[in-house]
Amino acid sequence: MNEVIQTIKKRRSVRKYKSEQLSDHELYAILESGQYAPSGGNNQTSHLIVIQKEEILKELKDLVEQEFSKMEVYEGMYKSLVASINASKRGGYDFYYNAPTLVIAANRKGYGNAIADCSCVLENMMLAATSLNIGSCWINQLHWLDENPVIRQFLIPLGLSEEETICGGLALGYPELREQTSLKRTGNSITMVR
Repeated sequence: MNEVIQTIKKRRSVRKYKSEQLSDHELYAILESGQYAPSGGNNQTSHLIVIQKEEILKELKDLVEQEFSKMEVYEGMYKSLVASINASKRGGYDFYYNAPTLVIAANRKGYGNAIADCSCVLENMMLAATSLNIGSCWINQLHWLDENPVIRQFLIPLGLSEEETICGGLALGYPELREQTSLKRTGNSITMVR
């Protein structure tokens, strides 16, 4: 089978990481793969903020838990957001699964393709990580807190612009478990019109 297709089928969301940090060579290869993602009109306006400093990650983790714990759940709310709020209210919530590297993907506010462009960047990075036997997991929590003034105030000194919106994130690290079995795919239907 084609190597690219094998990598796509092998990719899994990893939620348990070793504490060992990625090598610079691996990290830059993953980040560069993100830079090669397509973008609307070839705008290339996605911005990646890479956090590896343990103290910063812990402080951000605590702030995310604090801000989610203030939120109330309502009927029809997205189930993963509900899980984040409830876990934060219980305490000990770790939104990035204690990965040694967190990448935040941002783009211009008001740009209609911001989420799509960042999604392509993040997917390229997840596939690159998988090809290097590095674990990754898409992180939405900072996107859900994009308008939160406490979170924005924390991230702006780290490189987030006032003119940017947080579109997503990516946890990266060496997985605790080497191989995860493929889950059966029953969704994402296909309709053929020939």
